[in-house]
Amino acid sequence: MENEKQLKCPSCGGTEFFKDETHGEIICKTCGAVVETNMIDTSAEWRAFDSSQQEKKMRTGAPITFTKHDRGLSTEIGKGVSELYKVSSKKRAQYYRLRKWNKRLTKSKDRNLSYTLSELSRQISYLGLPKSVHEKVARLYEKAIEMGLVRGRSMETIITALIYAVAREEGTPRTLTEMSAASGIEKREIGRAYRYIAREMGIRILPAKAEEYVPRFASLLGLSGKVQARAREILKQTSDEELTSGKGPTGIAAAALYIAAVLEGERRTQRDIADVVGVTEVTIRNRYKDLIEKLGIEQEIERIIESEQEESKRGRKKKAELMQKLMEDDEKIMQEIEQ
Repeated sequence: MENEKQLKCPSCGGTEFFKDETHGEIICKTCGAVVETNMIDTSAEWRAFDSSQQEKKMRTGAPITFTKHDRGLSTEIGKGVSELYKVSSKKRAQYYRLRKWNKRLTKSKDRNLSYTLSELSRQISYLGLPKSVHEKVARLYEKAIEMGLVRGRSMETIITALIYAVAREEGTPRTLTEMSAASGIEKREIGRAYRYIAREMGIRILPAKAEEYVPRFASLLGLSGKVQARAREILKQTSDEELTSGKGPTGIAAAALYIAAVLEGERRTQRDIADVVGVTEVTIRNRYKDLIEKLGIEQEIERIIESEQEESKRGRKKKAELMQKLMEDDEKIMQEIEQ
């Protein structure tokens, strides 16, 4: 494409061209002159009409990745004992020895990475984090091994601390409670490992913003896109340092979602939100009061909540009346049967 930009049509001096893949030519868009011929076709020489044919005819392996201890370029002599019985008995002993020595010659670093990266994959899957986070954590962990930061410390703790740091850096933060549930390690231990890793590796991450937690919490609560957009709008309108300074972003995000859900008619109780977010109802209540005071919508919110409560009472009353009527009808039917 860069060569095409540098080309000039000898006939009209034009700089815009298109490729004719069939004839291997570059043609001027302005006058139609053939500028270059005999282009090299770099695509595959075979054709495939579905994914299975493409997979069979492809002669390349999986891409190189940091999520495997050998970058995905390992040599494996048989996948199991049953594989060895597919060869002749004379060759079987030779293949068995080769397989045994292949395992013995593996370095301690590779064994460490093999175990730890499998634990990393498990935690990434549990937390629902993207592939970009997976790759970056694997790369940083290998760097930490080379720096000697893992020696004398739990590998799982270091991995969990790196996931916590990278997830925040990539804009998909997870709370310490979620990290603890995924790894089975105490929050305090994760916090200590995170501070140590950040200091030694020079990782500087700004505090997470409340807006970054909104999509995940809204998805867990089953709230619509309208509620998410309204919650983001609320947080944007109340972006005040005095309001957010020293307060956890998860509590502010939870309060914004609660207000947005009330305004959009998809109300969730504070208890439901607290259970999902991992904060207390008192925290949500305090942040909620601060936000509605800043927005000046106290009366509107109270009116909506009161109307919902009255409607709920009417619904319960109607249900009770209906049940009473059904019971009376049942008694009448029983009396008729007895007579």
